[in-house]
Amino acid sequence: MQGLCPGRPVLGCRAMTGDTVECFNCGRANPTWAQVCRSCGVPISPGVSRAARSSGPLPTDRESLISIGATLGSILLAIVFGMFLTGLIPEAPLIAASATPEPSRTPRPSASFGPSTPPVGEATPVPSVALPGTIAFGTGLNGSQQATNATDTFTPGSRFCHSISVSEPFGVNAVEEEVLKIEEGGDLTVVQERTALGVRNDAQVAGFCAPTNALINDWGVGQFLLRDYRPGAEPVLLAEGRFTLAR
Repeated sequence: MQGLCPGRPVLGCRAMTGDTVECFNCGRANPTWAQVCRSCGVPISPGVSRAARSSGPLPTDRESLISIGATLGSILLAIVFGMFLTGLIPEAPLIAASATPEPSRTPRPSASFGPSTPPVGEATPVPSVALPGTIAFGTGLNGSQQATNATDTFTPGSRFCHSISVSEPFGVNAVEEEVLKIEEGGDLTVVQERTALGVRNDAQVAGFCAPTNALINDWGVGQFLLRDYRPGAEPVLLAEGRFTLAR
């Protein structure tokens, strides 16, 4: 070797042959006589191959990095795909506990009203059925005992007249008439207890008149309910009607 390259060391002679060694850190080609890499400065040992670069705790060669990147990409793709499938699958509906049905209550029979006369000051209860007669109000009566000059509001100085008409003859010689005042809350207060008024047994119409002033003095002003009954062991309500007394 010294004969071929007189006066030069062996490493220097090998440099002239064009031999190189790659840096295991950056891969840069360096002459075989180089002690450190001319690119990154890492010490170089002669004869170290590229495979030596993988001897560290973490691989730095291209093949290893490509393999690690592909593995990480597959994991990330699997996570994204799993999240997508989770969004497509609907959640199971919640099953609400059904409420326990309450047992139905047995209705109680309604109280029946007897035929007895109510205490003074209390209205006679009336069943909700169609009545056989009607009451008309006015300020006069015609020859057939029907009310004329129809009105249901009466003021001082006028006459208070009303007539009762039934679909069949009265069948009695008198009817009983009751007057109740309608209070603001809807309660009824008796202002005239059932009083007998004469009628013809075979008639179907009967009329009556009274001075309005006298009624206002006795009953006051407001709205009133007038009821006519056929007397008997069980009085029968024939007709009822409303009117107003005003000043």
